[in-house]
Amino acid sequence: MNVNSIKNKRVLLIGGSGFIGHNLALHLNSLGAEASIIDSLGINNLMNFSSASEQADNRLLYLKILQERQDLLRNAGIPLYVQDARDYHALSKYFRDLKPQIVVQLAAVSHANKSNKDPYNTFDHSMRTLENALDASRESVEHFVFFSSSMVYGHFKQSVVDEETACEPLGIYGALKYGGEKLVIAYNQVFDLPYTIVRPSALYGERCVSRRVGQIFIENALTGKEIILNGDGSDQLDFTYIGDLVRGIQNVIENENAKNQIFNITYGAGRSLSNMVEIMKNEFPNLNIKYQPKDKLTPDRGTLSIEKAKKLIGYNPKFPLDQGYLDYIKWYKDFYSRININ
Repeated sequence: MNVNSIKNKRVLLIGGSGFIGHNLALHLNSLGAEASIIDSLGINNLMNFSSASEQADNRLLYLKILQERQDLLRNAGIPLYVQDARDYHALSKYFRDLKPQIVVQLAAVSHANKSNKDPYNTFDHSMRTLENALDASRESVEHFVFFSSSMVYGHFKQSVVDEETACEPLGIYGALKYGGEKLVIAYNQVFDLPYTIVRPSALYGERCVSRRVGQIFIENALTGKEIILNGDGSDQLDFTYIGDLVRGIQNVIENENAKNQIFNITYGAGRSLSNMVEIMKNEFPNLNIKYQPKDKLTPDRGTLSIEKAKKLIGYNPKFPLDQGYLDYIKWYKDFYSRININ
Protein backbone atom coordinates (compact mmCIF):
# COMPACT_ATOMS: atom_id res chain seq x y z
CA MET A 1 0.00 0.00 0.00
CA ASN A 2 1.18 3.50 -0.88
CA VAL A 3 0.46 5.42 2.33
CA ASN A 4 0.61 9.20 2.79
CA SER A 5 0.61 10.96 6.13
CA ILE A 6 -2.63 12.74 6.93
CA LYS A 7 -0.82 15.22 9.17
CA ASN A 8 -1.17 18.87 8.07
CA LYS A 9 -3.45 17.90 5.18
CA ARG A 10 -6.17 20.50 4.55
CA VAL A 11 -9.43 18.56 4.69
CA LEU A 12 -12.76 20.28 4.03
CA LEU A 13 -15.92 18.49 5.17
CA ILE A 14 -19.05 19.78 3.43
CA GLY A 15 -22.01 18.98 5.63
CA GLY A 16 -19.42 18.21 8.29
CA SER A 17 -21.43 19.22 11.34
CA GLY A 18 -23.68 16.16 11.02
CA PHE A 19 -23.44 12.80 12.75
CA ILE A 20 -20.73 11.36 10.52
CA GLY A 21 -19.04 14.66 9.80
CA HIS A 22 -18.38 15.92 13.31
CA ASN A 23 -17.06 12.53 14.43
CA LEU A 24 -14.83 12.38 11.35
CA ALA A 25 -13.59 15.95 11.82
CA LEU A 26 -12.66 15.24 15.44
CA HIS A 27 -10.81 12.07 14.42
CA LEU A 28 -8.88 13.73 11.58
CA ASN A 29 -8.02 16.65 13.83
CA SER A 30 -6.61 14.24 16.44
CA LEU A 31 -4.26 12.91 13.73
CA GLY A 32 -2.92 16.37 12.95
CA ALA A 33 -5.00 17.13 9.85
CA GLU A 34 -6.24 20.69 9.31
CA ALA A 35 -9.95 19.87 9.26
CA SER A 36 -12.56 22.55 8.56
CA ILE A 37 -16.32 22.35 8.09
CA ILE A 38 -18.91 24.01 5.87
CA ASP A 39 -22.47 23.37 7.00
CA SER A 40 -25.74 25.31 6.87
CA LEU A 41 -26.85 23.66 10.15
CA GLY A 42 -30.24 23.47 8.48
CA ILE A 43 -30.63 19.77 7.62
CA ASN A 44 -31.20 17.58 10.65
CA ASN A 45 -29.20 20.07 12.70
CA LEU A 46 -29.40 23.09 14.99
CA MET A 47 -31.38 25.40 12.71
CA ASN A 48 -34.30 23.11 12.00
CA PHE A 49 -34.50 21.65 15.53
CA SER A 50 -34.41 25.21 16.94
CA SER A 51 -37.34 26.29 14.77
CA ALA A 52 -40.69 26.68 16.52
CA SER A 53 -42.31 24.90 13.58
CA GLU A 54 -40.25 21.75 14.13
CA GLN A 55 -42.34 19.09 15.86
CA ALA A 56 -39.81 16.24 15.79
CA ASP A 57 -39.81 13.53 18.44
CA ASN A 58 -37.32 14.19 21.25
CA ARG A 59 -36.59 17.68 19.95
CA LEU A 60 -35.15 19.00 23.24
CA LEU A 61 -32.94 15.94 23.62
CA TYR A 62 -31.57 16.44 20.12
CA LEU A 63 -30.83 20.11 20.77
CA LYS A 64 -28.70 19.04 23.74
CA ILE A 65 -26.86 16.49 21.59
CA LEU A 66 -26.33 19.03 18.82
CA GLN A 67 -24.95 21.54 21.28
CA GLU A 68 -22.48 18.95 22.51
CA ARG A 69 -21.34 18.43 18.91
CA GLN A 70 -20.65 22.15 18.55
CA ASP A 71 -18.86 22.29 21.90
CA LEU A 72 -16.57 19.42 20.91
CA LEU A 73 -15.72 21.01 17.56
CA ARG A 74 -15.06 24.39 19.13
CA ASN A 75 -12.91 22.93 21.91
CA ALA A 76 -10.88 21.05 19.30
CA GLY A 77 -10.30 24.27 17.37
CA ILE A 78 -12.05 22.99 14.25
CA PRO A 79 -13.48 25.94 12.28
CA LEU A 80 -17.12 25.77 11.25
CA TYR A 81 -18.30 28.05 8.45
CA VAL A 82 -22.09 28.35 8.44
CA GLN A 83 -22.89 28.33 4.75
CA ASP A 84 -25.50 26.68 2.56
CA ALA A 85 -23.63 24.54 -0.01
CA ARG A 86 -26.47 25.07 -2.49
CA ASP A 87 -25.06 28.58 -3.05
CA TYR A 88 -22.43 27.90 -5.72
CA HIS A 89 -20.69 31.28 -5.63
CA ALA A 90 -20.47 31.43 -1.83
CA LEU A 91 -19.18 27.86 -1.69
CA SER A 92 -16.60 28.59 -4.38
CA LYS A 93 -15.27 31.53 -2.36
CA TYR A 94 -14.62 29.25 0.61
CA PHE A 95 -12.71 26.91 -1.68
CA ARG A 96 -10.53 29.78 -2.87
CA ASP A 97 -9.89 30.92 0.70
CA LEU A 98 -9.37 27.53 2.38
CA LYS A 99 -7.57 25.81 -0.52
CA PRO A 100 -8.57 22.28 0.55
CA GLN A 101 -6.46 19.36 -0.64
CA ILE A 102 -9.12 16.80 0.29
CA VAL A 103 -12.88 17.31 0.17
CA VAL A 104 -15.32 15.02 1.94
CA GLN A 105 -18.85 15.45 0.61
CA LEU A 106 -21.43 14.66 3.30
CA ALA A 107 -24.15 17.27 2.69
CA ALA A 108 -27.40 15.41 2.01
CA VAL A 109 -30.78 14.46 3.41
CA SER A 110 -29.70 11.48 5.46
CA HIS A 111 -32.91 9.51 5.90
CA ALA A 112 -34.62 7.33 3.29
CA ASN A 113 -38.15 7.91 4.63
CA LYS A 114 -37.71 11.70 4.57
CA SER A 115 -36.36 11.46 1.03
CA ASN A 116 -39.37 9.53 -0.21
CA LYS A 117 -41.76 12.04 1.37
CA ASP A 118 -40.00 15.14 0.01
CA PRO A 119 -38.13 14.35 -3.24
CA TYR A 120 -37.59 18.00 -4.27
CA ASN A 121 -35.97 18.98 -0.99
CA THR A 122 -33.86 15.82 -1.05
CA PHE A 123 -32.59 16.53 -4.57
CA ASP A 124 -31.87 20.16 -3.69
CA HIS A 125 -29.86 19.33 -0.56
CA SER A 126 -28.17 16.21 -1.96
CA MET A 127 -27.54 16.43 -5.70
CA ARG A 128 -27.31 20.22 -5.91
CA THR A 129 -24.79 20.42 -3.08
CA LEU A 130 -22.79 17.59 -4.63
CA GLU A 131 -22.62 19.22 -8.06
CA ASN A 132 -21.50 22.52 -6.51
CA ALA A 133 -18.82 20.78 -4.46
CA LEU A 134 -17.55 18.84 -7.47
CA ASP A 135 -17.37 21.91 -9.65
CA ALA A 136 -15.54 23.90 -6.97
CA SER A 137 -13.10 20.98 -6.57
CA ARG A 138 -12.26 20.19 -10.17
CA GLU A 139 -9.24 22.45 -10.66
CA SER A 140 -7.19 22.08 -7.48
CA VAL A 141 -8.51 19.37 -5.11
CA GLU A 142 -6.30 16.28 -4.82
CA HIS A 143 -8.94 13.84 -3.60
CA PHE A 144 -12.77 14.01 -3.51
CA VAL A 145 -14.48 11.59 -1.09
CA PHE A 146 -18.20 11.03 -1.64
CA PHE A 147 -20.47 9.40 0.92
CA SER A 148 -22.91 7.14 -0.87
CA SER A 149 -24.92 4.39 0.87
CA SER A 150 -25.54 0.65 0.95
CA MET A 151 -29.05 1.59 -0.21
CA VAL A 152 -27.73 1.79 -3.78
CA TYR A 153 -27.81 -2.02 -3.90
CA GLY A 154 -31.58 -2.18 -3.33
CA HIS A 155 -32.77 -5.66 -2.41
CA PHE A 156 -29.79 -7.94 -1.78
CA LYS A 157 -30.19 -10.87 -4.17
CA GLN A 158 -27.68 -12.86 -2.14
CA SER A 159 -26.62 -12.74 1.50
CA VAL A 160 -23.36 -10.88 0.70
CA VAL A 161 -22.85 -8.05 -1.80
CA ASP A 162 -19.57 -6.56 -2.98
CA GLU A 163 -18.68 -3.48 -4.98
CA GLU A 164 -19.17 -5.39 -8.27
CA THR A 165 -22.79 -6.28 -7.41
CA ALA A 166 -25.26 -4.60 -9.75
CA CYS A 167 -26.97 -1.62 -8.13
CA GLU A 168 -30.77 -1.48 -8.31
CA PRO A 169 -31.74 1.18 -5.73
CA LEU A 170 -35.24 1.27 -4.28
CA GLY A 171 -36.88 4.65 -3.67
CA ILE A 172 -35.72 8.27 -3.90
CA TYR A 173 -32.84 8.11 -1.42
CA GLY A 174 -31.04 5.17 -3.01
CA ALA A 175 -31.61 6.51 -6.52
CA LEU A 176 -30.07 9.89 -5.68
CA LYS A 177 -27.09 8.28 -3.99
CA TYR A 178 -26.48 6.12 -7.04
CA GLY A 179 -26.93 9.13 -9.31
CA GLY A 180 -24.41 10.97 -7.13
CA GLU A 181 -21.90 8.18 -7.64
CA LYS A 182 -22.29 8.47 -11.41
CA LEU A 183 -21.79 12.24 -11.26
CA VAL A 184 -18.60 11.84 -9.21
CA ILE A 185 -17.25 9.34 -11.74
CA ALA A 186 -18.19 11.68 -14.60
CA TYR A 187 -16.15 14.51 -13.07
CA ASN A 188 -13.20 12.15 -12.95
CA GLN A 189 -13.72 11.23 -16.60
CA VAL A 190 -13.99 14.84 -17.76
CA PHE A 191 -11.72 16.71 -15.35
CA ASP A 192 -9.44 13.98 -13.90
CA LEU A 193 -10.71 14.73 -10.38
CA PRO A 194 -9.49 11.84 -8.18
CA TYR A 195 -12.33 10.37 -6.13
CA THR A 196 -13.32 7.69 -3.66
CA ILE A 197 -16.92 6.58 -3.23
CA VAL A 198 -17.79 5.16 0.19
CA ARG A 199 -20.81 2.96 0.87
CA PRO A 200 -21.54 2.74 4.61
CA SER A 201 -24.38 0.75 6.18
CA ALA A 202 -26.64 0.96 9.25
CA LEU A 203 -24.47 3.38 11.20
CA TYR A 204 -24.81 3.88 14.93
CA GLY A 205 -22.91 5.75 17.60
CA GLU A 206 -22.53 8.81 19.77
CA ARG A 207 -24.39 12.06 19.08
CA CYS A 208 -26.65 10.82 16.29
CA VAL A 209 -29.99 12.62 15.82
CA SER A 210 -30.87 11.02 12.46
CA ARG A 211 -33.34 8.59 14.07
CA ARG A 212 -31.53 5.51 12.85
CA VAL A 213 -32.95 2.25 14.13
CA GLY A 214 -30.40 1.63 16.91
CA GLN A 215 -30.81 5.19 18.16
CA ILE A 216 -34.62 4.99 18.28
CA PHE A 217 -34.47 1.68 20.17
CA ILE A 218 -32.30 3.19 22.91
CA GLU A 219 -34.33 6.39 23.22
CA ASN A 220 -37.59 4.46 23.52
CA ALA A 221 -36.06 2.18 26.16
CA LEU A 222 -34.77 5.15 28.16
CA THR A 223 -38.22 6.75 28.19
CA GLY A 224 -40.22 3.57 28.80
CA LYS A 225 -41.73 3.40 25.31
CA GLU A 226 -42.25 0.32 23.18
CA ILE A 227 -39.52 -0.95 20.91
CA ILE A 228 -41.15 -1.18 17.50
CA LEU A 229 -39.81 -3.84 15.14
CA ASN A 230 -40.75 -3.57 11.48
CA GLY A 231 -41.27 -7.11 10.28
CA ASP A 232 -40.54 -10.18 12.38
CA GLY A 233 -37.06 -9.08 13.50
CA SER A 234 -35.20 -11.43 11.17
CA ASP A 235 -34.15 -8.69 8.73
CA GLN A 236 -30.38 -8.34 8.70
CA LEU A 237 -28.32 -5.15 8.46
CA ASP A 238 -24.56 -4.68 8.38
CA PHE A 239 -24.50 -2.53 11.53
CA THR A 240 -21.43 -0.29 11.60
CA TYR A 241 -20.07 1.65 14.58
CA ILE A 242 -19.11 5.25 13.85
CA GLY A 243 -15.60 4.67 15.22
CA ASP A 244 -14.95 2.00 12.59
CA LEU A 245 -16.29 4.23 9.83
CA VAL A 246 -14.10 7.23 10.66
CA ARG A 247 -11.01 5.03 10.80
CA GLY A 248 -12.05 3.63 7.44
CA ILE A 249 -12.14 7.16 6.01
CA GLN A 250 -8.69 7.71 7.48
CA ASN A 251 -7.56 4.67 5.46
CA VAL A 252 -9.21 6.16 2.35
CA ILE A 253 -7.45 9.52 2.73
CA GLU A 254 -4.05 8.05 3.58
CA ASN A 255 -3.86 5.48 0.75
CA GLU A 256 -3.18 6.27 -2.90
CA ASN A 257 -4.83 2.90 -3.64
CA ALA A 258 -8.16 4.44 -2.60
CA LYS A 259 -8.28 6.87 -5.50
CA ASN A 260 -10.84 6.20 -8.22
CA GLN A 261 -12.31 3.30 -6.25
CA ILE A 262 -15.62 2.38 -4.60
CA PHE A 263 -15.51 0.78 -1.14
CA ASN A 264 -18.00 -0.79 1.22
CA ILE A 265 -16.95 0.64 4.59
CA THR A 266 -19.01 -1.39 7.08
CA TYR A 267 -18.35 -3.95 9.79
CA GLY A 268 -18.70 -6.70 7.20
CA ALA A 269 -21.24 -8.96 8.93
CA GLY A 270 -25.02 -8.85 8.76
CA ARG A 271 -26.89 -9.05 12.05
CA SER A 272 -30.63 -9.22 12.63
CA LEU A 273 -32.77 -6.62 14.33
CA SER A 274 -33.59 -9.32 16.88
CA ASN A 275 -29.84 -9.56 17.66
CA MET A 276 -29.86 -5.84 18.44
CA VAL A 277 -32.90 -6.21 20.68
CA GLU A 278 -31.26 -9.09 22.57
CA ILE A 279 -28.29 -6.85 23.38
CA MET A 280 -30.72 -4.23 24.67
CA LYS A 281 -32.54 -6.68 26.93
CA ASN A 282 -29.43 -7.05 29.11
CA GLU A 283 -29.40 -3.28 29.67
CA PHE A 284 -33.18 -2.74 29.80
CA PRO A 285 -34.77 -5.84 31.41
CA ASN A 286 -38.34 -4.54 31.12
CA LEU A 287 -38.19 -3.98 27.39
CA ASN A 288 -41.56 -4.12 25.62
CA ILE A 289 -41.47 -5.21 21.95
CA LYS A 290 -44.16 -4.41 19.40
CA TYR A 291 -44.13 -5.81 15.87
CA GLN A 292 -45.56 -4.02 12.85
CA PRO A 293 -45.46 -4.58 9.06
CA LYS A 294 -42.26 -3.74 7.24
CA ASP A 295 -42.29 -0.69 4.96
CA LYS A 296 -42.45 -1.76 1.30
CA LEU A 297 -39.63 0.67 0.40
CA THR A 298 -37.23 -0.91 2.90
CA PRO A 299 -34.98 -3.26 0.94
CA ASP A 300 -33.97 -6.71 2.13
CA ARG A 301 -30.31 -6.47 3.07
CA GLY A 302 -27.52 -8.41 4.73
CA THR A 303 -23.71 -8.37 4.68
CA LEU A 304 -21.52 -6.03 2.65
CA SER A 305 -18.19 -7.56 1.73
CA ILE A 306 -15.26 -5.45 2.94
CA GLU A 307 -12.56 -7.62 1.38
CA LYS A 308 -11.67 -4.96 -1.21
CA ALA A 309 -11.16 -2.29 1.47
CA LYS A 310 -9.11 -4.70 3.57
CA LYS A 311 -6.86 -5.59 0.65
CA LEU A 312 -6.37 -2.16 -0.95
CA ILE A 313 -6.36 0.23 2.00
CA GLY A 314 -5.86 -1.91 5.10
CA TYR A 315 -9.34 -1.34 6.53
CA ASN A 316 -9.82 -3.34 9.75
CA PRO A 317 -13.02 -2.71 11.74
CA LYS A 318 -12.82 -3.36 15.49
CA PHE A 319 -16.39 -3.15 16.77
CA PRO A 320 -18.85 -6.02 16.29
CA LEU A 321 -22.41 -5.15 17.20
CA ASP A 322 -22.10 -6.86 20.61
CA GLN A 323 -19.36 -4.43 21.60
CA GLY A 324 -20.12 -1.25 19.67
CA TYR A 325 -23.84 -1.16 20.42
CA LEU A 326 -23.24 -1.85 24.09
CA ASP A 327 -20.78 1.07 24.19
CA TYR A 328 -23.40 3.25 22.48
CA ILE A 329 -26.07 2.29 25.03
CA LYS A 330 -23.71 3.14 27.89
CA TRP A 331 -22.86 6.50 26.31
CA TYR A 332 -26.57 7.30 25.90
CA LYS A 333 -27.37 6.35 29.49
CA ASP A 334 -24.58 8.59 30.73
CA PHE A 335 -25.62 11.48 28.47
CA TYR A 336 -29.26 11.16 29.49
CA SER A 337 -28.30 11.25 33.16
CA ARG A 338 -26.29 14.48 32.67
CA ILE A 339 -28.91 16.59 30.92
CA ASN A 340 -32.17 18.19 31.90
CA ILE A 341 -34.76 18.14 29.13
CA ASN A 342 -37.82 19.01 31.17
